[in-house]
Amino acid sequence: MTSQLPIRERAAADRPPAPTPERGARRRTLTTAPLVLPALTALLLGLWGLTRHGSLWRDESVTWQVAHRPLDDLLALLGRIDAVHGLYYLLMHGVFALWDGGLVALRLPSVLATALAAAGVGALGARLVGRRAGVLAGVLFTLLPATQQYAQEGRSYALVTAGVVWGTYLLLREKWPAYGVLLCLSCWLHEFAALALVAHGLTLAWLRVPRRTWLRWGTAAGAALAGVLPLAVLSAGQAEQQLGWLGRPGVAMWLQCAGVSALGVLLSRLTRRAVPGRAVSALALPLLIAPPGLLMTASLLKPWYVDRYVLYSLAGLALLGGLALDRALAGAGRMAAGAWVPMPGVRALTAGVRVPMPEVRVPLACLMAVAVTAVWLPFSLEVRSPQSRKDDVAAIAHAVARHARPGDAVLFLPARRREWLMSYPRLYARLDDVALARTPTASRTLQGTELPPGTIRHRLLSANRVIALTDPEGQPLDPFEEEVVKRRTLAEGFRECGRERVWGGQVVVYVRGGGCGG
Repeated sequence: MTSQLPIRERAAADRPPAPTPERGARRRTLTTAPLVLPALTALLLGLWGLTRHGSLWRDESVTWQVAHRPLDDLLALLGRIDAVHGLYYLLMHGVFALWDGGLVALRLPSVLATALAAAGVGALGARLVGRRAGVLAGVLFTLLPATQQYAQEGRSYALVTAGVVWGTYLLLREKWPAYGVLLCLSCWLHEFAALALVAHGLTLAWLRVPRRTWLRWGTAAGAALAGVLPLAVLSAGQAEQQLGWLGRPGVAMWLQCAGVSALGVLLSRLTRRAVPGRAVSALALPLLIAPPGLLMTASLLKPWYVDRYVLYSLAGLALLGGLALDRALAGAGRMAAGAWVPMPGVRALTAGVRVPMPEVRVPLACLMAVAVTAVWLPFSLEVRSPQSRKDDVAAIAHAVARHARPGDAVLFLPARRREWLMSYPRLYARLDDVALARTPTASRTLQGTELPPGTIRHRLLSANRVIALTDPEGQPLDPFEEEVVKRRTLAEGFRECGRERVWGGQVVVYVRGGGCGG
């Protein structure tokens, strides 16, 4: 039976021996390379195409308009809905108070958080394996399409990922007070970060740590859960409103989750004979598999699963991939003929591991770079396009501006599409929202409240021209009476005089009586 060791000693025992450290600036460069290079890569990729051609999708629009509310109104909203995102909204409220820099200000915190997460993955890889594996794992993490997507999104998922990744690093270092605080903050950014605690518990079981380590981890994890308990109680009462739009995972979601998990297991098997392979697998596989697996299983009873809720699990895949790439490079070197000649320019990446890199690897490295670029570039371009999200709120607002006249009635079908204009208050103010009873701020809601069906019909029939904002054709129609009355009144009392289809929505012009001219 494997002897019981604390996490730090077990990780150190699984690592290859490092050479004697060098002095001065060179030593500092070697030590920081696994943090700095992935972070810089993530920062450059995050800033590339950050505005996505000026597009904005509905969830980001919610962040924008909620974070711009007065603090009292924002806190009042969180008491009714969206408490799960409350800490993030407060953070963005502070960002906009300091600098209201449009889409760049909206997305820059996610870019910085992704850079921080990439540095954390690099730090984990370096501590478990060596500097080169840390660099490879961190850079691989930044190249994942999902990482790039949420690095450029004005939502909390990149921040949660950074918190969980560095919390995992603190677990490895056994820094228990800091671990508990960071995991608690991550859970306040999004409650499903708590699933990382399950993954960490599985890691401890895999490594067979002693009882004292279990006690210390349990104390820190328990403190983190106790700290987030008020949020859990508050958001439990909001769950139906918050997650009511979700359906149970379909076959495609199960296959996707199973495929990613299988890839992780395969990478683990390929590297199991490597010296640090067991330690990496013990840390990475539970993080990769447990959070999405548990959330999908729970969704059989209550639909809660969305892949971005457990985005941090991809750090496990990056760690396994980094080790596999490190072993592949080492294997290529061992098979090469001739003397071992270190390749100039890469010493900073390899000095921490006793694996020399001969000149013969240059063609191999070039071929690998070309192959990775060929696969990676189309995905990277796609996530930077407006079509990578469900809709484009900016394009819809521009279409409304083209078609609307001051004083026109505006109608949202369904009512939750009011969020499409909430981030454009000047445009919205030019129109008469005939179905609105109380504004979002006054009603302490995200989209406001609407009038009774009879009143909506009466107000619609008193309008001469209506700008209707609707979902794309073929989308399911809401069965609520208010929505039925809207559709019926438009069909019976108005003539369609124009329709512009934009990404994720439609802007339709209706005129009452007569023709469409003028």
